[in-house]
Amino acid sequence: MGQAVTAAGTRAPVVAAIDCGTNSIRLYVARVEPAGLVELHRDMTIVRLGQGVDATGRFAPEALERVRVALGGYVSRALELGATAVRMVATSAARDASNRDEFFALTADELGRITSGATAEVIEGTEEAELSYLGATAGLAAADPVLVVDLGGGSTELVVGAGGAVDRAFSANIGCVRITERALPSDPPTDAEAGAARAVIDGALDEAVRTVPLDGVRTWIGVAGTFTTLAALAHGLAEYDPALIHGSRVPLDELVPLCRRLVRMTAAERLALGPMHPGRADVIGGGALVVIALAERLAAVGVTELVVSEHDILDGVAMGLAATL
Repeated sequence: MGQAVTAAGTRAPVVAAIDCGTNSIRLYVARVEPAGLVELHRDMTIVRLGQGVDATGRFAPEALERVRVALGGYVSRALELGATAVRMVATSAARDASNRDEFFALTADELGRITSGATAEVIEGTEEAELSYLGATAGLAAADPVLVVDLGGGSTELVVGAGGAVDRAFSANIGCVRITERALPSDPPTDAEAGAARAVIDGALDEAVRTVPLDGVRTWIGVAGTFTTLAALAHGLAEYDPALIHGSRVPLDELVPLCRRLVRMTAAERLALGPMHPGRADVIGGGALVVIALAERLAAVGVTELVVSEHDILDGVAMGLAATL
């Protein structure tokens, strides 16, 4: 598929954004039009890049191979759609691994098929938070100040802003994979394990809110797989439907009981839930504990619901890339 021709007769450029996190790798391909980005394709693959990183400090060979296979397919698809520019960001797991060079080498091999010399970029937590905020709030009506929370596999970004601009941001080293591997070994987790996990989460959030105070927040927007899956379950969807999830709202008095039920379930019981992705069933309990802790803190400052966005760091990366063309 070639590039679209604009009214002026020029070829509208196509950009590809790739986000490789601790649990999944995702692709967003968009055509750059004067009015904004036009989505051509989105994809998500669970690769569990962060498998064992918290304990060993290294990427597992099988995790790197899963990334290589998924990334190769993404690059091929982006080229089919006419992409001429690509940016790939790597977040929490890639910040922690001692054998990062192996990861960078494989990304350079694949991304170079679109742009010579391109490789994955390990972005700092503050930039990750800002990109998440930019993507999550674009085109979504919300009362300011807005708190955007991007709950990933290895880290959770909290960013507060107003008028489309970031005020404060913080990246906490808690995420669904990291919490599960560190504190939730049983299936289902025991009460003692859940309590230990919650202590880790509360300690991280205590640090986070010193930088990103929650007082005055009027809107809470959640992005990434834990939040979108919770929204699908809360709305009783038989299967995952992003069009129904984007911009949907979940009252906190429904959200917290749902999270508590997920924590108590086995991975097999979670997997039997219609909207649950197979690669998320074993770790969403850890993510649910993070959501409970956040919901309690936000309820205390008057927030009554969660707004869920399907747009996140990936959209922010694409918007930034388009601005450079």
